[in-house]
Amino acid sequence: MSVLIEAKNLGKTFVDNSIRLGPKRAEVRAVDNVSFQIMKGETLAVVGESGCGKSTLGRLLLRLIEATEGHVSMDGKDLTNLSRQEMRQMRKNMQMVFQDPFGSLSPRRTVAQIISEPMDSFGMIRDKSHRRERVAELLELVGLPAIYMDRKPRQFSGGQRQRIGIARAISVHPSFIVADEPVSALDVSIQAQIINLMQDLQESEGFSILFISHDLAVVRHVADRVAVMYLGRIVEIGPKDQIYAAPHHPYTEALLSAAPHPDPTKEIERIVLQGDVPSPTDIPSGCAFRMRCPIAKDICSSDNPKSVEIMPGHQVACHFAAPHPITNAQRPT
Repeated sequence: MSVLIEAKNLGKTFVDNSIRLGPKRAEVRAVDNVSFQIMKGETLAVVGESGCGKSTLGRLLLRLIEATEGHVSMDGKDLTNLSRQEMRQMRKNMQMVFQDPFGSLSPRRTVAQIISEPMDSFGMIRDKSHRRERVAELLELVGLPAIYMDRKPRQFSGGQRQRIGIARAISVHPSFIVADEPVSALDVSIQAQIINLMQDLQESEGFSILFISHDLAVVRHVADRVAVMYLGRIVEIGPKDQIYAAPHHPYTEALLSAAPHPDPTKEIERIVLQGDVPSPTDIPSGCAFRMRCPIAKDICSSDNPKSVEIMPGHQVACHFAAPHPITNAQRPT
């Protein structure tokens, strides 16, 4: 597979005007020196606790917000310094499915108007007849009857609204979609339907997905690779099967130990992290995870660990990364 999206040393710092640190305003380091690639046709899932920078990362890739530093490229074309007009032309290839199916659709517009808006923006509609024909095709594609096109969002359930949002996203045949917690606001009974729909559409349309989620059970089902974020940094990234079978970063191991296991008869040792997540306005020196890490040593407070490849395609940012997962025997007593 060839590379579709590449992020290099991507970072975003927000200024928090509500907090002062002496004469300066507090800075929130939401994304910190992140680098990775997304291949054509694959799904890369980004997981981590709330506030770790997952959604900010997705918006940086689409240039919905501007990066403080670093670069994003698509099909080898650097997006970071494109003009507004040049970027607008690229947006046809980059779409987003939002977390909230209730707030992401205009309550004043009909389904036909919502779905056809991107196609209108990029001159893909010939006339009114063509518009209704395309909307009908897209509704059928996401499993909704074409007769729904003249209704408004308030007349639909959450799962139906998310299907409408997906239809809008794929209407312009994008090659890359950011799905930001696309099923977290839905009932469990509906989640599987939406996930299966997205996978079927990805197979038929061939787009790549950045799938943002905190639900490790969902990620296990949809992802090809997994990136684990902590306080704006990617601490581990690799093939899904390797991450789930043998996590090498202590934070990844703790996350997976807290997730429900597919085999309910199997006993899993839960790892309870001590302390709270540090404030993003005051990130610890060295390794940001060291304050809660069960295997932290003196070097962790002074040196920020670099990401190292422990197996092909599997990278870990830990001073004690090794070709074997952390075991209880390695934990301090």
